[in-house]
Amino acid sequence: MTVTELTRELVSIPSYEDETEAGDFIEEWLEREVGGDATIIRDEAGNVIARKGDPAAETLALVGHHDVVEPATPQVRQEDDGEYVVEERDGRLYGRGTADMKGAVAAAMLAFRDAEPAGELAVASFVGEEVGGVGARHAIDEGFAPEYAVVGEGSTGYSSPGVTDVAVAHKGRRGSTITARGVAAHASEAEAGENAIYWATEAVSLVRDLEPPAVEVADETLEGSVVVTEIDGGTAMNVVPDCCEVTVDERTVPGERAPLERVEELEGVEWTVDQDLPPMECTDEAFAETVFEAVDAAQPVAPELVTKPHATDAGWLAAAGTACVVCGPAEPGEAHTETESVSIDVLERCRAIYRQVAESWLA
Repeated sequence: MTVTELTRELVSIPSYEDETEAGDFIEEWLEREVGGDATIIRDEAGNVIARKGDPAAETLALVGHHDVVEPATPQVRQEDDGEYVVEERDGRLYGRGTADMKGAVAAAMLAFRDAEPAGELAVASFVGEEVGGVGARHAIDEGFAPEYAVVGEGSTGYSSPGVTDVAVAHKGRRGSTITARGVAAHASEAEAGENAIYWATEAVSLVRDLEPPAVEVADETLEGSVVVTEIDGGTAMNVVPDCCEVTVDERTVPGERAPLERVEELEGVEWTVDQDLPPMECTDEAFAETVFEAVDAAQPVAPELVTKPHATDAGWLAAAGTACVVCGPAEPGEAHTETESVSIDVLERCRAIYRQVAESWLA
């Protein structure tokens, strides 16, 4: 089976909101293709994790996820049971999940099957990455702790078009809510109340004045951001509002956070963190160099060490102590779009990269 064929099969399986069928396919493929040479588990969350090689050695994991975001109407066959559309043209595969990230999962599965690993090799396809890393967090809580990981999210086209790079850091995302609480009153007697919107706007002003953090990684400045994205307050035109909520989107960087907690110093203001996807930075230079060399050998143009603006499951793994890099076929602007696609040549390239890393990383 080629990487194109395996990607096509994976992409055709619906896995938005329910990843069961895609997980079944991955588990059954591994059992059929690798069989007794590997230990294969399907955990309670639905993650599929397989291991082979020397269990006494350090572990390298090839990591991906088989859930996808909601497909656009043209990406679903309407005349059958909702199978996803996969089309091949101009050297690319088109369909929901081709880039993010079933193509990389297929490349990792084939590399896992074919590699003679230097130590212990694992392949892991998680559920729930698109909804906050549910699968990765479950696996980590249950003891998944590889020393090293290559996460197959997109790293192609960052330094120049068509070139696969190695991402050694990425931003995280912290989403939070600022709640201002006042006292309702009739608007004709505004002095009898306490206007929650006024207090909320003071908090918004404070957020606007915060300096987003930035760090230097791989000769790049990785800059965070803090943005107010929603505001909701008031019940009627003639009522002084007693509550106002403000949503904040913050892009975090390794080791630094904006001091959003300062809003709680304001009267009547509370601050709640709703989601916190961690950033990632690979501080193991030797591992990053091993992956870099494998990528360099797999393509005619030299790669670069780069950073990514998006959070991935590498953040959860790095927070748990795994040395991670991100290396995969997807290009910027492909994921989550109605025209999502991936290059077949780059899929083949990533298959070769993953196998080379698996066979050389301990050396």
